[in-house]
Amino acid sequence: MTVPIALTIAGSDSSGGAGIQADLKTFAAFGIYGASVITALTAQNTRGVSGIHHVPADFVTAQIDAVFGDLDGGAVKIGMVADTAVIDAIADGLSRWSPAHVVLDPVMVATSGACLLERDAVEALRSKLVPRAQLITPNLPEAAVLLDEAVAESESDISRQGHHLLALGCAAVLIKGGHGRGAESIDYLVTHDGMLALAAPRIVTKNTHGTGCSLSSAIAAGLAKGDDMETAVRVAKTYITEAIAAADRLGVGHGHGPIHHLHRLDHD
Repeated sequence: MTVPIALTIAGSDSSGGAGIQADLKTFAAFGIYGASVITALTAQNTRGVSGIHHVPADFVTAQIDAVFGDLDGGAVKIGMVADTAVIDAIADGLSRWSPAHVVLDPVMVATSGACLLERDAVEALRSKLVPRAQLITPNLPEAAVLLDEAVAESESDISRQGHHLLALGCAAVLIKGGHGRGAESIDYLVTHDGMLALAAPRIVTKNTHGTGCSLSSAIAAGLAKGDDMETAVRVAKTYITEAIAAADRLGVGHGHGPIHHLHRLDHD
């Protein structure tokens, strides 16, 4: 018996709540062996990002080749990619190694409001990584940026934007509704077969750091275990909802604290 393996390609969060650290915690929560390729180092905590150090593209390439040259990764999650050179390195690596499942979280802005993607890198993300993804997971503002449109305000707008994103070459789109309004947080899974609305109660808490990173890595974990796309998304949505509901129990930091990745091990 071999354990399923997933790879996260993302930035490091020194406070442990988002990025590589959140992805690895999520993989562990799903019983997945997690490997990592670090694209950037961030100096950050729950109050914000105070510095970003970009990893050179050739070293991103070296990490990708080291992992795939030895480990049989069942799925790849891509998060913070920072600049065009790193995007090129990742795109080339995906072409070289052809992983079965790629989940792209187009991270542009941190929970604290810090910009994590250079402006000239948006087009590279759109043209070089989106077409290689089985699923992309933008929130409402990120979907708007990718399409150079206004933020969707209705379900019909979301459906239209989802299908426009599909036209960029990905197989499926999950438009996340955390930035929306109302008693429910509704995510929309858009495929060429239609649109599926996935609702969960909107939980009132300031401790949502790492939510997007963790959702995309939870989906990648499901795909690595052999789940179909809809099942992987549904299970991940439930996991994240529970992790947000348990976040206030952690008491980490003084700003936007992290979600509780290992809430299912908390027996208090």
